[in-house]
Amino acid sequence: MLSGMDTALTRSQFVRWRTAIFAIFLASGLSISTWAARVPDIKLALDIDKAQVGMLLLGAGIASIIGISTSPAVMARTGARLGMLVSMFTFAAGVALIGIGANVAGSFPLVLIGLALFGLGNGCVDVMMNVEATSIERHSGKTILPLFHALFSFGTVIGAGLGALAALLHVNVFAHTLVIAVLIAVIAVISIINVPASESALDPVGGADKTPWRERMHIALSAWREPRTYALGVVMLGMAFAEGGANDWLALGVAEDHEGGTALGAAALAAFSVAMTAVRIFGGPLVDRFGRVAVLRVLAVAGASGILLFILAPNMPLVFAGAILWGVGASLGFPLGMSAAADDPAKAAARVSAAATIGYVAFLGGPPVLGFISEHIGLLNTLFILVALVVASGLFSSAARPLREEEKTPAAAAR
Repeated sequence: MLSGMDTALTRSQFVRWRTAIFAIFLASGLSISTWAARVPDIKLALDIDKAQVGMLLLGAGIASIIGISTSPAVMARTGARLGMLVSMFTFAAGVALIGIGANVAGSFPLVLIGLALFGLGNGCVDVMMNVEATSIERHSGKTILPLFHALFSFGTVIGAGLGALAALLHVNVFAHTLVIAVLIAVIAVISIINVPASESALDPVGGADKTPWRERMHIALSAWREPRTYALGVVMLGMAFAEGGANDWLALGVAEDHEGGTALGAAALAAFSVAMTAVRIFGGPLVDRFGRVAVLRVLAVAGASGILLFILAPNMPLVFAGAILWGVGASLGFPLGMSAAADDPAKAAARVSAAATIGYVAFLGGPPVLGFISEHIGLLNTLFILVALVVASGLFSSAARPLREEEKTPAAAAR
């Protein structure tokens, strides 16, 4: 059970809370695929090469890692509610600035600044929304975290679909990103209103004495001293790398390396996202029936096979088939890693924050590295790195085995 105000929630309050976090996951996915789907058009607008695209991605990745690594401190200081609101406003502003830099100012540095804000805000909110989602999962007593990540993927589907349509209709990046930025800001305000204050998310609750900040920081960082955190990190790293690599490079790989053009590139990203979303929607019942470890191993095989097919496919239908299988394989590694990190309710926030940090470092920091490597060996050859990482993820999947009651802290086991 949850502590503090969480235990006093009515059914209506719980549903509003769950819906609000669903919406925040969706907004995060929407922002990421809005940028990813327009990478070919931004590249053309700024007249830059793949190495410079990699530089943009590196800027976003560094900012994201800063956001991720500082999110426990932000959450300890402000709680998740206020932290998520400020973070969403930050990445909404970044999305708008990307469009201004691409089409209004024609400025590479301005796009880079926009991506830095985009990365910083998304990095912060991603950790906090996962902490909220694992609290909701424990409150419901069911495996529902994949559903939250399905909403993230649904956001990427919407973003990729809108990106493909915008590219097809020759809508410029500025008009597109401005609309998305306003939408994200509206979602932020409405959602946060419906998120209750929660001790598990380090929010100030009622009139209770507030735990000293140093103590809250000590708790938030405690998971980094536990070996299981790093074992789960390997599982999440491979799948997060595969997902992040697809978000940033799949569209360009289809557009240029497979010579499909920008519209087909965006459409392939949409196909990847649809496949990922579909598996995440049905992931909870699959995990409840077959277990985390078995599901992760099967999906690792699917993901590695899909990436290989995408790389080696001789025609566009097989490229799309590879993208779909890639999406299936990468679908559940991250949410199941989050669920595993939250097995011990007494330490869930700290462990989720640590596991999310490892996953998001790979998700956001890895793709820029792929960009620089691709300048030397080609993008499709670079994707073989993802195959190896997905295989490693499958080999370490036993780390996601649910904790036994005796492995939990006494306070958690008694709940």
